[in-house]
Amino acid sequence: MEVMGVAIAMGLIFGLAALGGAFGASNVISKTIEGVARQPEARGNLMGIMFLGMGLVEAIPIIAVAVGFILMGRLG
Repeated sequence: MEVMGVAIAMGLIFGLAALGGAFGASNVISKTIEGVARQPEARGNLMGIMFLGMGLVEAIPIIAVAVGFILMGRLG
């Protein structure tokens, strides 16, 4: 029974991490597109900030997956 609980927890961790990363990435990209549409001359600055933001947004799901694997190793 404990293995089933670990499997469910892993699925929730991975699924919610992927969902959060997808929503965060789409928000960063959509706001960058809006900014470029308003000020095309600021495209270079906005793209640099976007890539930094994407890195920070994608770090959270990666950390969540690492925590999930650690939990799987300890409990499974």
